Amino acid sequence: MHLYFIRHGETEFNRLGIVQGSGVDSDLNEIGRRQAAAFYEYYHQEPFDLVVTSALKRTHQTAAGFLEKGLPWVIKPEINEINWGHNEGKPHTAESTAIYRNVIGEWQKGNFQAAFPGGESAAALGARLSMFIDWLHTRPANHLLVVSHGRTMRALITLLKGKALTEMEGVPHANTACYSARLNEGKFEFIMENDLRHLDEKPEIIY
Repeated sequence: MHLYFIRHGETEFNRLGIVQGSGVDSDLNEIGRRQAAAFYEYYHQEPFDLVVTSALKRTHQTAAGFLEKGLPWVIKPEINEINWGHNEGKPHTAESTAIYRNVIGEWQKGNFQAAFPGGESAAALGARLSMFIDWLHTRPANHLLVVSHGRTMRALITLLKGKALTEMEGVPHANTACYSARLNEGKFEFIMENDLRHLDEKPEIIY
């Protein structure tokens, strides 16, 4: 099995610094549509036989070029973005940034039950991503394109590497950044990470 994992293209919420999680079903903006088109142009000859997206339309729009070719498509809510709780749909503030840093710090210490007020914990995110990984293992060997989200990508790539979620801050991501891995004898071996070669204008990479 050969898998490509990409984050969705830019949305206006991304550009404006507004918190955007699983409760915000936003569209790509013009930059995001260009990023998606550039990814398609670069990778359209890859022999993908399945497109996998989250249930949120920004991933559907990012994969639009491949879907318009008629490729089989599966929607997996397990790879939705994390729910950031009461902060979703709101601009970053000094208070919300302080809460964010505190929650991330708790995750790095192994307290995966920590969460934003009204939001989802790392434990809950990890549980649904483990379900998704189990699903990947049940699939016949093939060529998959998986389109997901920033925090979800951090956690998913970490788990696919066999690491604990304490290490997910070490997984950088950017809009339409691509990771590629092969599944060999039950293990995922990464051959490309956070790749942006398809873009002339590189977006901000979040570390």
